[in-house]
Amino acid sequence: MTSKFGSDLFIDRHLGLGDNDERIMLNKLGFNNIDQFINQVIPEDIQLKDKSSEILPQGCSEIEALNELEGIAKKNTKMRSLIGLGYYDNHMPKVIQRHVLENPRWYTSYTPYQAEIAQGRLEALFNFQTIVCELTGFPVANASLLDEGTAAAEAMAMSFATRKNKSSKVYLVESNVFDHTFNVLQTRAKPLGISLKRFTQSNLPNHDGVFGILLQLPGKNGQLFDPTFLISQAHRSEIIVTASIDPLAQVLIKPISEFGVDVAVGSMQRFGVPMGFGGPHAAYFACSEKYKRLIPGRIVGQTLSKNGEKSLRLALQTREQHIRREKATSNICTAQSLLAIISSFYAIYHGSSGLTQIAKRLVELRLNLESSLAYLGFDIPNGIRFDSVDVYSEHSQRIHNEALKNGYNLRILPLGSTIENSTGFGISLDEFSNEKEIKDILTLIANLIEKKEDLEHIKFDKEFHLEGLALRTSEWMQQDIFTNYQSETELMRYIFRLAEKDFFFGRWNDAIGKLYHEVKFCSRVKSCILG
Repeated sequence: MTSKFGSDLFIDRHLGLGDNDERIMLNKLGFNNIDQFINQVIPEDIQLKDKSSEILPQGCSEIEALNELEGIAKKNTKMRSLIGLGYYDNHMPKVIQRHVLENPRWYTSYTPYQAEIAQGRLEALFNFQTIVCELTGFPVANASLLDEGTAAAEAMAMSFATRKNKSSKVYLVESNVFDHTFNVLQTRAKPLGISLKRFTQSNLPNHDGVFGILLQLPGKNGQLFDPTFLISQAHRSEIIVTASIDPLAQVLIKPISEFGVDVAVGSMQRFGVPMGFGGPHAAYFACSEKYKRLIPGRIVGQTLSKNGEKSLRLALQTREQHIRREKATSNICTAQSLLAIISSFYAIYHGSSGLTQIAKRLVELRLNLESSLAYLGFDIPNGIRFDSVDVYSEHSQRIHNEALKNGYNLRILPLGSTIENSTGFGISLDEFSNEKEIKDILTLIANLIEKKEDLEHIKFDKEFHLEGLALRTSEWMQQDIFTNYQSETELMRYIFRLAEKDFFFGRWNDAIGKLYHEVKFCSRVKSCILG
């Protein structure tokens, strides 16, 4: 008798339904074959007219499928992306890649429903929340959301639900907010009857009918600014202020809560999460105590027994599938547990000093890039920036084409244009950026504009400054979890211990199950075990 998996076909290995199972189910439903079943239940007007084998290819083995996919992948041209706009290259430490990303023990649904058998996973998510609170200065953070755009939309919806003036329906969005975030806001605003209006710092509209404001730090052009005055103006009109802030920039800047914002959101992609062809990436959502009952998603909380024993649980779940629909604050169903956990281990691995070193290095490289471009004759805009710079030049189109030939994707300016009609280029640096890369970019630009000899006079300095912006002055991430696991060996052991916690109760239940089958208990004892 041929085994269900006796075939070498990929489909037999990955679909649970075998031929015999299919026959039993069709017979139970009163059909002779699958075609008869489909003709009965699928409307004729949406069925394929041409049912020849050419519509869908024949199945193949796993080896053949992998070879075909590899052939397709080889057609890709691997480029170095310096486009920025919320997506940055970074290095995932191999200890995290091997023991978390590539470890099936950490694969999970977005919600660990059974807290008693998910203590390891919950601890990792609790660490994520702690990191977000340490970064932003807020006392409450959730266990992640789908991406930055989703988090911003949730902040808008929360602001709308808690507005004092119920007739207010205008949400102000700073012009520097990423366009993809704005697109998500548009999608969420329409059914709620919210009107979105973009503004600049120099052209802030009046507050009539406004219930909330969204700021971006740094913006899509890399600029940072002190939002204190803008926030105080908004609060006088009882407007809720949300800031979307890059967590790596937040490493240097004083906690965003101290500027007066009510909600902080952002993407944790820079913390060791690959770009993944555009995401999604784990987002964070943090706020003041005032809004802790309205925060979307889930919050992992810690419980102490009367004997002082600690355990973790889902302390807050605000989606309607968990509670009565009329009590729900959100219908968002997708957290990014795996990617949030990766970013938490990345922060644990580097600690506050390591993260600060990475962030400061970006500023140093950006300062050297700007001074070098200025020396070559380019006009560098004024303002405070973190890791990005936009440059407008008559040489823009040629620079883009030359960069492509050398394997670099630069930001095409203005955004939304093509190389053929661009008037500028933007460069965003990341964890992989170094002096050699910057010198290579400067060399291709200098050669193009015939200023190669000027490169000899360009010197790189180790200087760090962000004038006009309050920086961190106090220590942060000083808990033991962020100081004890910065060697690969210790972090690997910690990851293993958490994974073991996650499955301990599962193995205990397996043992009880075997005991139930092997020993003849009375029905009363059986019911106790099953209960």
